[in-house]
Amino acid sequence: MYRFLLTPRWLGYLALTLAAAAVMVFLGNWQLDRYRGRTAINERIDAGATMTPAPLRDALPAPTGGTGSAGPAPVERVTWSRVTATGRYDSANVVLIRGRTVDSRVGFEVLTPLVLEDGSAVLVDRGWIPPAPNAGATVQPPVPAAPTGEVTVTGRVVGSESGGGGIARRDGKLEARRIDIPRLAKQLPYPVTGGYVLLDGQTPAADPAFQAVPIGHTNNWQNFGYVWQWWIFAVMSLFGYGWVARREARRRAGLDGPRTPVDRAAEPAAAGPAAS
Repeated sequence: MYRFLLTPRWLGYLALTLAAAAVMVFLGNWQLDRYRGRTAINERIDAGATMTPAPLRDALPAPTGGTGSAGPAPVERVTWSRVTATGRYDSANVVLIRGRTVDSRVGFEVLTPLVLEDGSAVLVDRGWIPPAPNAGATVQPPVPAAPTGEVTVTGRVVGSESGGGGIARRDGKLEARRIDIPRLAKQLPYPVTGGYVLLDGQTPAADPAFQAVPIGHTNNWQNFGYVWQWWIFAVMSLFGYGWVARREARRRAGLDGPRTPVDRAAEPAAAGPAAS
């Protein structure tokens, strides 16, 4: 009854079905890996909220190159952990990161190098500020001055961003679209740590004009939904092949032949109600 499945055409159908199902299973596994990775990020974000800050060098090694070089990027396990560092802000090399949105408003994140005792620096994201009043989103805002003297900061370790584009210096400040540390380091007069610190505490206290940059959790459940979607599609493709094969087998066996039409006009009329 099912010998036709061994014909070249049906073997081709089977090969295509198995290949499609394999691709769908692979895509489901890929989304499962992304779900696990994003879940791990969310767990590190949550753990960092309550952990005791560690010394900066426990999480980010010192850069070993010369002026204008960047140190190694932070390893995955230390991103979003809390660290503390002490140094002096270099107000001559403030970095403005434009096009950053907080509470549906587009403004700037302000990074200032914190020069450490060993002569290297770590970029500190001091927070978000809106554009200049009555000006466009690309016009530099007035930036609150950084504290002078020794400063101790506490914050989260964040890795460098990619796709930064060009870096320009306007009115004594560097401007960029992304926090691309290796590219920013080339504009600075000292070696720079390979990750930056997203500030959540500072002594002396930070200027109240800064708004804290929110830390958003990744949407890992979207990836989890895609996992089941692709796996269900794989099962459906196999089920569809089996259903079509069964229908073909029944057709060949004459079990699903066309039914003889019923001539309703030839049927006797139903008896009406008896005459009174």
